[in-house]
Amino acid sequence: NAVATITLRRPSQHNRLAPEDCEVIGRYLTQLEATPGLCLLILTGTGVKTFSSGYTLGAIRDQLDSRFEDMLDQIERFSLPTLCVLNGSVYGGATDLALCCDFRIGVQGSRMLMPASRIGLHYYPGGIRRYVTVLGLAASKKLFLTAQAVGDQEMLRIGFLNELVAADALAATVRTYVEAILACEPKVLVTMKADLMAQAQGVAAESVLRGHYAHSLKSPELLARLDAMNKS
Repeated sequence: NAVATITLRRPSQHNRLAPEDCEVIGRYLTQLEATPGLCLLILTGTGVKTFSSGYTLGAIRDQLDSRFEDMLDQIERFSLPTLCVLNGSVYGGATDLALCCDFRIGVQGSRMLMPASRIGLHYYPGGIRRYVTVLGLAASKKLFLTAQAVGDQEMLRIGFLNELVAADALAATVRTYVEAILACEPKVLVTMKADLMAQAQGVAAESVLRGHYAHSLKSPELLARLDAMNKS
C-alpha cells in the first residue's frame, strides 16, 4: 500500500519508450501524487537484458516533442522518494529517466550508453542539467562527447548507480531500500527531498529551508518518534 511500481513491459523491444507512453506514465504519476499513504515509487523494466533502450528511434524524426521531456521533469519533481531498479543495461533517453530518480540500483554485467552525438542529436537542456548535476562535468563530457558505452563498475564509480549487485541479489537490495525509506517519517521525506533538489539546482531559499526545519521541531510526528525511541 505504501509502495507503487511502474514497470516497462516491452522486453522484446528492450523496453523502448514510445511517444504515447509518456502521456500514460504522466497520468500514472499524477494519480500517484494524489494517493494517500504512498511513500515510495519504483520504476523498473521487464526481462534480464535491458532496463530500457530509451526513446523509439523511429519517433525522433517527427515525434520528439515536449512529451518526453515533460514526463522526465514530472518524475524528477515527484514529491516522494523514487527508486529506479535497473534490471539490465540502459541506453539513450532511458539513462536520463534513471537520473530523474533519487536512487538507482543496477545489476552486474549491465552497461549504459548515451548515443545522442553519434546520431547527430543535440540533447535537450533538462537532460544536460541532470547529467552534470548528478554525474559531474568530466563524466558527462565523456558520455556525451564520445558516445562510448561504459560498464557496470564505471556506472557505479561516476555515481550513475548507488548500488551494483548480482542479479540474484537485486530483489533483496530493493527490499533493503524500501524498508529503510518506509521507516522514515513521510512528511519529512517530502520536505527534505524538495530542499535537497532545490539546493542542488541552486534555487534554495533560506527561509523555506528554515521553515521546514522549524515546522518539524514542533510536529507531533517528531514527538511521537522521540517518545517511542525513549521507551525502547
